[in-house]
Amino acid sequence: MRYAGSGILPIDNNPVENAIRPIAIGKKNWLFAGSERAGRRAAAIQSLFATAKLNGLDPARWLAKTLEQLPTCPNSQIDSLLPFADSTPA
Repeated sequence: MRYAGSGILPIDNNPVENAIRPIAIGKKNWLFAGSERAGRRAAAIQSLFATAKLNGLDPARWLAKTLEQLPTCPNSQIDSLLPFADSTPA
């Protein structure tokens, strides 16, 4: 209805469906994360990986670089390790 009324909205939602496909496929596997805490940790890392991808970063390279920098990073600069294109090289 909104698509027909506005004319500027895309006719499909394929980009959204493609973005959530890995989550939908992995749902059954995540039932066996081991515990609720483990499930929360898995969700957090998946969110960080998705953010890295959306910002044009290679998630594996971002994670490796972050794990190298984390032990020496002061708490006041911890946000600089988040996967945003303007704060982390690809």
